[in-house]
Amino acid sequence: MNADLAWVKSSYSSADGGNCLEWAPSAALATGAIPIRDSKDTRLPGITVSGSAWSAFVGSLKAQG
Repeated sequence: MNADLAWVKSSYSSADGGNCLEWAPSAALATGAIPIRDSKDTRLPGITVSGSAWSAFVGSLKAQG
């Protein structure tokens, strides 16, 4: 995964890092695929998911409250 991407941390991430994801919105806009990675250890490899998979993931989180 491209290390030069502009990563954005989840708004639910706490100041101490928490258990959250980061994503790269510029890459998502350019390709339609969503790069995501662990915000606790950004050296680990991330994954890329389809826009529909990302929407389903976010929707399920919102439904949980």
